[in-house]
Amino acid sequence: MGTLKYKRIMLKISGEALAGDERFGISPLVLSFLADEIRTVHDLGVQVAVVVGGGNIFRGVAASAEGMDRSSGDYIGMLATVINGLALQDVLERKGVATRVQTAIEMRQLAEPFIRRRAVRHLEKGRIVIFVGGTGNPYFSTDTAAALRAMEVGAEVVFKATRVDGVYTADPLLDPSAKKFDELSYIEVLNRRLKVMDSTAISLCMDNLFPIVVFNLRQPGILRQLVFGEKVGTLVRGGETC
Repeated sequence: MGTLKYKRIMLKISGEALAGDERFGISPLVLSFLADEIRTVHDLGVQVAVVVGGGNIFRGVAASAEGMDRSSGDYIGMLATVINGLALQDVLERKGVATRVQTAIEMRQLAEPFIRRRAVRHLEKGRIVIFVGGTGNPYFSTDTAAALRAMEVGAEVVFKATRVDGVYTADPLLDPSAKKFDELSYIEVLNRRLKVMDSTAISLCMDNLFPIVVFNLRQPGILRQLVFGEKVGTLVRGGETC
């Protein structure tokens, strides 16, 4: 293949993706598959940062709809991301990839506190860095955490893993007539209310002209294609409406 297009990436993995075909929990098969995909691009020399969600264990927004205080629900969701991050770290290290977990909520017995310079140093030393605990604040999603941490550590792109191979006009799993976008502008994502990332994350990327690629992580070898700049998934970036 050609030259690497991206040498430092942010990979955003939803908690739901870790559950596999189940509604809740962590699938060992999915974890192993994800670790193999990450190791493949790591072995190419790509520096990989990861943000994981917690929706496979707990969703603060859903809990608040049932009457729970929103802040309490979000904090519980942040703790769920720690569980997922530690699970991913374990399988990566069993596969021989040095990995560090940094958390926005301090818990020294389990993970390092988030320190930007230390995170960058880990990446420079060839370690995978998994960011957990969201931003450390309620009312902000892990999508926003991924965009924020990506910019803080100097990543070049956010790769957003989903269940489908890009962004569509509607959910292709429910609407067979849905059409896929190859490229979108931030404004179009916001105006159409497309479910790429939440609006805060999109706005943050738009303000900093930070590209996002939405893709289906279940497709073997796709991370390798992405780091070489192949046109897969949907690219979201600045410019006119596509």
